[in-house]
Amino acid sequence: MISAIFPAYNEEENVAELHERLVSVLKAVGEPFEIIAIENASTDSTLEKLKRLAPITIISFAYNIGQTAALDAGIQAAKGDMIVVMDADLQNDPADIPKLINKMKEGYDVVVGWRRDRQDPLGRRIFSTLANKFTRWVAGLGIHDYGCALRAFKTEYLKDIRLYGVMHVFIPVILASRGAKVAEVIVRHHEREKGISKYTFTHMITDVADLLTIKFLYTYAARPLVFFGSWALISFAGAFFAGLVAVWFKIYTPLGFSQTPLPIIATLFTVLSLLLFMLGFITEILIRIYYETRSATPYRIRDIIENK
Repeated sequence: MISAIFPAYNEEENVAELHERLVSVLKAVGEPFEIIAIENASTDSTLEKLKRLAPITIISFAYNIGQTAALDAGIQAAKGDMIVVMDADLQNDPADIPKLINKMKEGYDVVVGWRRDRQDPLGRRIFSTLANKFTRWVAGLGIHDYGCALRAFKTEYLKDIRLYGVMHVFIPVILASRGAKVAEVIVRHHEREKGISKYTFTHMITDVADLLTIKFLYTYAARPLVFFGSWALISFAGAFFAGLVAVWFKIYTPLGFSQTPLPIIATLFTVLSLLLFMLGFITEILIRIYYETRSATPYRIRDIIENK
């Protein structure tokens, strides 16, 4: 079964057309499907427009908490063994969904769209190019377009993951770190014709910051003391070297301890090494608490509407 999921915030002009095209494409695929819309407390008539559609499951949020939380709610509600996600703005084409499904049938667990011919403003394309290069360098995953909303996943890799912040952008990175096979396919990209983009420069900066968090969580989550302990040892080595040089100056030159900054440097590096070790110890505890409380969610669902 295929679960098609899209979050919608103030997309009253797009949701009906998106639903119609999704139904047409998914029927042509020839497999059972469901469509899940997460209505993110829109201030326009998006919810009313969604209620007129069928078949659809509508998850209505009590307040707007962002796209990542919306996708998390949709993923947790999905019943299919394959999940396809996309935005509601019609910039991605539902007709490309079979490409992702066929690629996944080749043995991949995650398939990401690549908007090779993007129809976005120049400034956004430039920043996206730089952000993608930085992400590839940090994550070590050779995806061209981390920002493409059109993606397909095997449900088994997603069900035990909770999404926070802007983690939805880096789901392929998270799943790859858990052993998933990731591929990408070229997809079409259209200019936004209706509505206003909700993705701002601030979101782009936040994405980069969250990438570093995700890299730490999924690389060192099981062993934070290794990460911080390594830097603590490097700092202690610096302290030892500075202290050794200070003693050498004291014995073999006229310079005393008070005439060189080396003793102060050695002291500072010693304190830093202790702080790093303690930070690693505290992080170890915090990460354990994080994993033990993952069943909690940062959002509250007002109701779930099923139209059949």
